[in-house]
Amino acid sequence: MAGPVAPETVSESFETAATAAQAVERLAALYAASVKALQDALKAYLNGGPAPSDADRRAGKFVYPELRITYLPDGPPPPVSRSFGKFSESGIYTQTITHPEQFRSYLIQQISLLADQYPVTIETGLSTREIPFSYVLDGADDLNMDAAVPAELVRHFPYADLSLVDDDLPNGDRPSLPGMPRPLSLYDAARTDYSLQRIRHYTGTPVEDVQQFVLFTNYHRYVDAFVAWAAEQLKADNDYETLSAAGFVTVDADTPDPVSEVESAQWRRYQMPAYHLTAPGGRGITLVNIGVGPSNAKNITDHLAVLRPECWLMIGHCGGLRHSQRLGDYVLAHAYLRYDSVLDRDLPVEIPIPPIAEIQIALQQAVREVSGDSGETLKRRLRTGTVVTYADRNWELRYMQEARRINQSRSIAVDMESATIAANGLRHRVPYGTLLCVSDKPLHGELKLPGAANRFYQRSVSEHLQAGIRTVEILRAAGSDALHSRKLRSFDEPPFR
Repeated sequence: MAGPVAPETVSESFETAATAAQAVERLAALYAASVKALQDALKAYLNGGPAPSDADRRAGKFVYPELRITYLPDGPPPPVSRSFGKFSESGIYTQTITHPEQFRSYLIQQISLLADQYPVTIETGLSTREIPFSYVLDGADDLNMDAAVPAELVRHFPYADLSLVDDDLPNGDRPSLPGMPRPLSLYDAARTDYSLQRIRHYTGTPVEDVQQFVLFTNYHRYVDAFVAWAAEQLKADNDYETLSAAGFVTVDADTPDPVSEVESAQWRRYQMPAYHLTAPGGRGITLVNIGVGPSNAKNITDHLAVLRPECWLMIGHCGGLRHSQRLGDYVLAHAYLRYDSVLDRDLPVEIPIPPIAEIQIALQQAVREVSGDSGETLKRRLRTGTVVTYADRNWELRYMQEARRINQSRSIAVDMESATIAANGLRHRVPYGTLLCVSDKPLHGELKLPGAANRFYQRSVSEHLQAGIRTVEILRAAGSDALHSRKLRSFDEPPFR
């Protein structure tokens, strides 16, 4: 079985870096060497050669690189008001790192924030955690995995041991211990690799194409509208470069018929197809059709969180719960009644999910600009209040049991994803927001019937999507410093965002 590498064997590998860029450069070199060594060993074994020796394993031939930042001031850390890029305590901070090239900009930014504020020592070297062989198969086309017997590979190569992967840190279940190294970020290399693989599997797109601003929807009609809009943007004068679509299809300004090419891709093979309108630095927009239900919502946000997006927004449909609401009206959630249950073991239901002011303001501004409504007209159409999220789509069949709690909570809308996405945003420290569109009124006899639904979709989808896109533009223009709220972070947080 894959065992740990002896720490004394690899500790000599650590070197001091003068700058953040220099540190990331060495992390990338160490990671590339480990991946190549693991791929070469797999190739040799699959071609009838020997398995890796115990000496190679103990020498750290296949391990992740590690970043170590030491902060040992004479006194306590100075108070810093920003939400990240700061130390809560002095000590040694470490993190195993995967795919340094993909995370290069993020790592340089986070290390630089600390180095500019504090007297720190930055070191890079080999960790004691090995890279699972299943995480290096991409890009190794010369590996004949058809001849592989998984049980044999697990005997001789490091494997994805899920007992070593958890969310104790984001859940607040792993407090810092005096005298022990502290984490630099919420996710180590193994947890990150686990999610990178899942993103590719569920969305049908390269994980490298995921952008920093993420929209979630629960209807494919929004995908159609987004693809049509994105195709127009590719030919316009802006920073957008490509549209990466589910089915591993990429189109650009030179593609003759980008919409048809995207629509003809094998997107139906993927549970939560994604579409990425890319821009330099990942400052574009990602749209993910998560389908219906809180399980999908938790699943994809658990994985996208390791990419540290700037924010994620739910742009979907809901049932209006007030008599004065009309089909096509908007709901801006500022609180959530969590009946989804999928996060109860990770984030107890008594934990409040606060609204993020910057996102609430941007969403309201976007609706005003896109709809052209203002004053009392906007107030009538855009309701702010509590959204109740169920795991049971047919909650109406328990109307008498549910009506009292809905009434007590003052909820104005009901759906199946929003509370889950918001709660997981709080849990993973990703700014979140919810703008829903009323598609039916289940408590008032206006059920979602085919004829009415089609008219509603034709009228509302495009405007609703444009409100989500405009929100991203507003937030992007404001910059990261204005977006990331301190209310997402606790008193004992890793220094990286």
